[in-house]
Parts: sequence; structure tokens; C-alpha cells
Amino acid sequence: MILLGIVSVQVGAGLAKHLFERLPPTSVVSIRLLASALVLGFLARKGLRTILRDHSWSSLAVVAGYGVALAGMNFAFYQALSRIPLGVAVTIEFLGPLSVAIVGSRRPRDLLWVALAGAGVVMLARGGGDVNLAGIVFALVAAVGWACYILLTAATGRRIPGTTGLALASIIGTLVMLPGGLATGGGAVFDPALLVIGLGVGLLSSVIPYSLELEALRRVPARVFGILMSLEPAVAALVGVVVLGEILSGRQWVAIGCVIVACAGATRSQKEPPEAPEA
Repeated sequence: MILLGIVSVQVGAGLAKHLFERLPPTSVVSIRLLASALVLGFLARKGLRTILRDHSWSSLAVVAGYGVALAGMNFAFYQALSRIPLGVAVTIEFLGPLSVAIVGSRRPRDLLWVALAGAGVVMLARGGGDVNLAGIVFALVAAVGWACYILLTAATGRRIPGTTGLALASIIGTLVMLPGGLATGGGAVFDPALLVIGLGVGLLSSVIPYSLELEALRRVPARVFGILMSLEPAVAALVGVVVLGEILSGRQWVAIGCVIVACAGATRSQKEPPEAPEA
């Protein structure tokens, strides 16, 4: 389930990059968020009806921040994807989860993972070819967005049960991005063929992997889940080769390997959280 979820996300990203030839990245992000908001909003419709009545303004503010982080992360990632190869963009973006895993740690070995990941990113930044500075910067912004997304996911989960918080955050993220998507995409946004592909990107990139990951987390420890998720940059690079024809150099593959090892090592060194009580 974890591997299928990873492949689904990266194939969705590959399809999104194909859309950039006819739609700007902002419009593609808007369609993707709209697709996930419609599906998740339908699934959580009962909870959404009562959320304003049953939750404090502070909880709603956290969810609003969650939605903005979701929109910003996807916007920055798609901007990076329009400029640099898929495998490179995902590898740099993975610095976000790595930072969350390491921040606050006092283990000397975690400094090794930071150094290894940093070396990987430096190699990617100096790799030449299809890699440019703007793409690297957008990927780093996406990494910051992913870190905020992780922290706000946990904060939202403590306040709002089930998928209601995620559904509301997706709706907020869509509202944030939609004006820009309509303004930059013009009439092409309403092309039925492009909308169908965009909805497919939303399902592959959000709804399907979210569902698979939730089911996987019920069957494997969080540490194992984190280690397997570290394979995502490699899968992204392979999808880039197969779907987009993005051939990476040997140096870039070594750099991706450095980040994968750093992410897996940092995840493995974390203590397993205590088991949550049954709901």
C-alpha cells in the first residue's frame, strides 16, 4: 500500500507536468486541489456541517493555516516541477520531512544525516543540465511548506477528528489558489479534456495515496512507514525517466541516494511513539 501510494503520487506529478504545456502551474495546482476538495468534502460532509458549531475559533485558525500550508506547498512544488526534473524536485522537497524528524534531536548521529542530505542537495544544485536556481529555490520553499504541513496536520488531528480537518483544509487551500489559477489559465481552465486530466492528477496525487497511507499506518509501525516513504525520491526519479523522459546524470543519482539514506537514517533513529488509545 505504501509503495502504491508513492507511485500514485509521482505518476500524478508526471501527468501534471505534461499539463504545463497547455496550462500554467498555478492553474494545475488549482484543479488538483479542487479535485481533492470535492472528493474529501463529500466524504466528510457530515462533519463539515457541524464544524463551525462544535469547534473554537482557535481550532478553525489552525485548520486555516493547514489549508494555506497545503496550497503553498503544492504551488511551490509545481513551480519547481516546471523548471527542474521531477526526481530532483522531490528530493529537495524531502528536506521538509527530514527537518521535522531531526529538529529537537540531541543525537550526534543526526548531524550525520543533516550533512549527508545537505551534500546531496549541493550536488543537485551544482549538477548543471536541466537544473536551474529558480527551480531549486521553489523546491526549497516546497520543503518548508511540507514541514509546516506535517506540523499543522498533527495540530489539526488533535483538535478535529477523522478526515474533516483535511477536507476543510483542502477547501480553504482551493479557495486560496483558485483565483490565481483562473487568472493565469484563462479559458483553457474550462477545457473539458484538461479538466478531466486535472481531476485525474488530483485523485492520483491526493485522494488515492491518502487512503492507502491511512490503511498502511494501521498495519505497520510509524518508523517502518517513514523508512519506506524515504524511497519516494527514487520512485520520482524513475517516474521522471519513464513518463517524462528526464534522464539524470550519475551525479544526480548519487545525490538522490544521499538524501534517501539521510531520510531513512533519521526516521530509523527516532523513538517509536507510544501507542495511541483506541478511539
